[in-house]
Amino acid sequence: MDNLRHTTNFYNIALVILCAAFSFSLNPKQEEKETNKKTTNFDEVIYNWTRTFAEVIQLAKEKHYKIADPEECMIKAIDAFLTHLDPHSSFLDPKTYKAIQESTSGEFFGIGIVIDNTRQAKDKFLTVIDTIPEGPADKAGVLPYDKIVEIDGAILDGMTTDQATAKLKGERNTKVVVKILREGKTDPLTFTITRDVIKEQSSLCFYIKEHDVYYISLSTFSENSVRQIKELLLQSAKNGSKALILDLRNNSGGLLSAAVEIASLFLDKDSLVVTTKDKAGTETDRYATTSEPIARGEMPIFILVNNYTASAGEILAGCLQAHAQEQSQKAKGKVQKQLMVFVVGTHSFGKGSVQEVVPVSNECAAKITTSLYFLPNGKTVQGIGIEPDFVIDRQFQAPEQVLWFNKNYGRERSLTNYIKIYDEPEEEKESSSNEDPTKKKSWGERMRQQLSTDNQLKSTLTLINIFDTAKTNCPAHVSTREKAIKFLRSNYVTGEQLTMEEVTI
Repeated sequence: MDNLRHTTNFYNIALVILCAAFSFSLNPKQEEKETNKKTTNFDEVIYNWTRTFAEVIQLAKEKHYKIADPEECMIKAIDAFLTHLDPHSSFLDPKTYKAIQESTSGEFFGIGIVIDNTRQAKDKFLTVIDTIPEGPADKAGVLPYDKIVEIDGAILDGMTTDQATAKLKGERNTKVVVKILREGKTDPLTFTITRDVIKEQSSLCFYIKEHDVYYISLSTFSENSVRQIKELLLQSAKNGSKALILDLRNNSGGLLSAAVEIASLFLDKDSLVVTTKDKAGTETDRYATTSEPIARGEMPIFILVNNYTASAGEILAGCLQAHAQEQSQKAKGKVQKQLMVFVVGTHSFGKGSVQEVVPVSNECAAKITTSLYFLPNGKTVQGIGIEPDFVIDRQFQAPEQVLWFNKNYGRERSLTNYIKIYDEPEEEKESSSNEDPTKKKSWGERMRQQLSTDNQLKSTLTLINIFDTAKTNCPAHVSTREKAIKFLRSNYVTGEQLTMEEVTI
């Protein structure tokens, strides 16, 4: 114990510096509530445990067999403190901080993937939610839901998400080697990807002719996406289409300013989009529309969301939903021009916090959550997400084994010597297709094929057709958003739980 009591001057000085830093940067009157419900002065707690921390460091120096990298130990210790506060706060080491600075200023050199925001440092992989169209990863053959387990020979176990994404970025035309696990493949797949500028192809538009509906998907929010939605709205207004589908599924965010500009296309000038409030509940920022809308008031907007719709995507969907609901309540059943917005799909991600990157010594930075976003109705999406007006879960194609079983069993014709009434044509073999399997499809072709079997999109089209029919034949039933939701739910069964009452016979 004498060794602990008589620490070196270096660690005594370190303790004083650490404690002084906390006393300087924090309000000494601020109190934190501990799990035992007792209030303790924050500075006092930090002072006591900083002393313990310094003692442990000294003990490790004197007793540990071999400390290989004390700098890395300190980085991980500080990061552990910040990541324990919330999932989005973290400590950025010099390399990670430099990579983030490069990605937010000037050209962005990476591989072009959208990652799973829920990943923790203990996870041994990084899930690819989507690839940026025609980006390096897309061209190399990386697919959605691939799991990256290794980057340039370094396994991801224990690596933070910021560190992993920083390793994927680098100078233009340099190569990065990633090892991937893919469902249906027994062995890992290795891809050598050349880093490049991530092109801003963030949206894709279609006109669904059979239903007279325009569709646009946004993978992220950018200045380009604002322009594309504006042009699509002008075109749909000119043609008098039934509705517009705005697909925000797998949209993890992007520029908040772009989300505000898109909201301006639908809302009156000076309409509130979102505010930010600090821990004291004080409003720190306010974002409102700055121009007059161009969307036709009578054209309904159906917004598709899922559990990977996050941040700016949730702000746009939640903002339009809140304003539409407010206008509906003010209308009081009267048939008048009002914003008709309906959210379809599953609960969104629930990322409603704001992070600030603050530079500190040793060329590092602290990424700290400083405030929360609040929608015009005063609600926050943090940890809650956007609740759809119509809950519809995504259905994916059955596994190959199930498709094979259904094809060959469970039918009369699968029995030997069954009675044939008509001459039945032989089933086409997959090899008879004229399509060249070596030819890579464009993003538009792949999206068109994917959307053709998308049950959430098809359900949305059904809701649009019901709404349009009611607007023509019984407009009173859909005169407000509230009435329209009630009418649509009564005429189309979505994902809501059914009330089943047993009948005794």
